[in-house]
Amino acid sequence: MNFLYNIFLFITSIFLPLIALFNKKIKLFYKGRKETFSKLASISKTDKVIWFHAASLGEFEQGRPIIQELKQSYKNYKIVVTFFSPSGYEIRKNYPLADVICYLPLDTKSNVKNFIKQVHPEMAIMIKYEFWPNLLSELKKQEISTILISGIFRKKQSFFTWYGSFMRKKLTAFNHFFVQNQTSKNLLNAVNFNNVTIAGDTRFDRVVDILQQDNSLDFISEFKNNQYTVIAGSTWKEDEELLVDHINNHATDDEKFIIAPHNIHQKQIKELQDAIHKKTILYSEKDGKTLSNYQVFIIDTIGLLTKIYSYADVAYVGGGLATGLHNILEPATYGIPVIFGGNKYNKFQEAVDLLELRGAKTVVNTNDFSSNFALLKSDKKLREQMGSVNHNYISNKVGATKTIVTYLKNTL
Repeated sequence: MNFLYNIFLFITSIFLPLIALFNKKIKLFYKGRKETFSKLASISKTDKVIWFHAASLGEFEQGRPIIQELKQSYKNYKIVVTFFSPSGYEIRKNYPLADVICYLPLDTKSNVKNFIKQVHPEMAIMIKYEFWPNLLSELKKQEISTILISGIFRKKQSFFTWYGSFMRKKLTAFNHFFVQNQTSKNLLNAVNFNNVTIAGDTRFDRVVDILQQDNSLDFISEFKNNQYTVIAGSTWKEDEELLVDHINNHATDDEKFIIAPHNIHQKQIKELQDAIHKKTILYSEKDGKTLSNYQVFIIDTIGLLTKIYSYADVAYVGGGLATGLHNILEPATYGIPVIFGGNKYNKFQEAVDLLELRGAKTVVNTNDFSSNFALLKSDKKLREQMGSVNHNYISNKVGATKTIVTYLKNTL
């Protein structure tokens, strides 16, 4: 199996430059990895290093509270953060608490050896998943302390199947697993991994901290103008089709909409703006305009959504109708109702929980969308009930960071 895996990686490395010519995301993926080892050159042989790896942006947010705690306690350590996906790297490549931020190289044996040699981490912290066989083998071989945080396991994963011995063996690289739920612990225990602690999800600590920061944005206050406001965050084309239909055909003049698309490329933003028949303004065109005169505000920039959610009466979170649901905890922490699209949300425990607790609703078509938004607009008591459920749910889930950091400090 190891031989076949390495053959697959070899073939991938040959075709990747060709695919990059036709796919923008793969181009970022390929080009970014060409810079990895030059970025790591700033690490000297005498530096003490803690290395975090995140697949993408969501996983980085889970690791962020841990990075903050360790950076504060271990100022003499360098922090290295790697990403697999461009969608994580491109947004957080300038994160100030990390000394080096780069892509994780392809999992070839030579790449892994060179990477570990340059980084020489005292501790490797993997966030949620990303189980690269050659990387894990090298970490174990060099006896580098390797920890999984906010891990979540499912029965269908290869580790727990009759044919999964190859990947199960790779899990022996981990000194400890911090998992989100009892199911994950039970699955690992069943295949003889007992170095497991149920710590929960560090994202809860992260979103609670959001409430302590200054979330005010003068231009959003001016636009909202004390009116009922729906904020749609991280929307994809599939989400925007529902939004546009609702805004054009069902929205009343006394409600406002802020849309923060996942894709902010100029062409897609223009298509979205042209599709909306209400008076619409872009973030990039807001200067000098009387924002209160507009009904729809499209945020064609990044980095503001977390603060913008604080102005919502109701939030819609995108991705569930496309590649995967985005973070519903960020709006939920403000104590507001959350709606999201799609019915494939079982991989997101918080979505399952909040639907069951009735703090969130899911929609799959235009009728669902408009009926739910009309109901929430007309029923303030329902909004307050749903918002209270969401706020309390998050407040009761904090503490994962403290559990994990206590262990890490005893290990470093």
